[in-house]
Amino acid sequence: MPSVHFSDSEARGRSFDKREKARAEFERRCEILRERLANLDFLNNRGLGNEVGFFVFCYDPALELEARAFLAQLQAESEAGKLPCRIVARNLYDVLLSICEKKRIAAAIPKQEARHGSARQLKQLAKVATPEAFAVEIDYQPHRPGDVLLITGAGEVYPFLRIHSLLDNMQHLFGDVPVVVAYPGSFDGQAFSLFSRLKDGNYYRAFPI
Repeated sequence: MPSVHFSDSEARGRSFDKREKARAEFERRCEILRERLANLDFLNNRGLGNEVGFFVFCYDPALELEARAFLAQLQAESEAGKLPCRIVARNLYDVLLSICEKKRIAAAIPKQEARHGSARQLKQLAKVATPEAFAVEIDYQPHRPGDVLLITGAGEVYPFLRIHSLLDNMQHLFGDVPVVVAYPGSFDGQAFSLFSRLKDGNYYRAFPI
């Protein structure tokens, strides 16, 4: 079968079309999320068939800055009373740092990594910052009616932490408020793919937005 070659202009055109489609899909999902945050059934975890209210807001990794700006805008609108919910945001990298600080190991990590190497340091950290430890650190009390937990930073802690493992450990903690995971990649209702190319595990109890 003969190979197909594209001119530089054709390649640029295809790349432009791909970016435009990704942006259009991102804007569509942004509108859906905004609508959900104003929906009382969503805020009260109604209509889920006895499932936990875990939702995944996927976006193209190339639109990371746009996603951060959009999520920050939602938080600002929530704080200003323009949305009927209170968004409680948790960045996973910040959560990791908090765990390490509470264990009093944060200051020693750079020296240990330089001495023993990144691979060994990763194994040591994994014993302390487990998915269960992340879930406990993310939790807060009291959960209030109208709360929405927003989780960001999934790409910042990969492969140290996988989203499916985190959600497994959060099920018993967040059955009363909706949880939205901002995810730079894809989720088809069964499998996560970080950056749409790295396998990130399977999970069957979350809903794509």
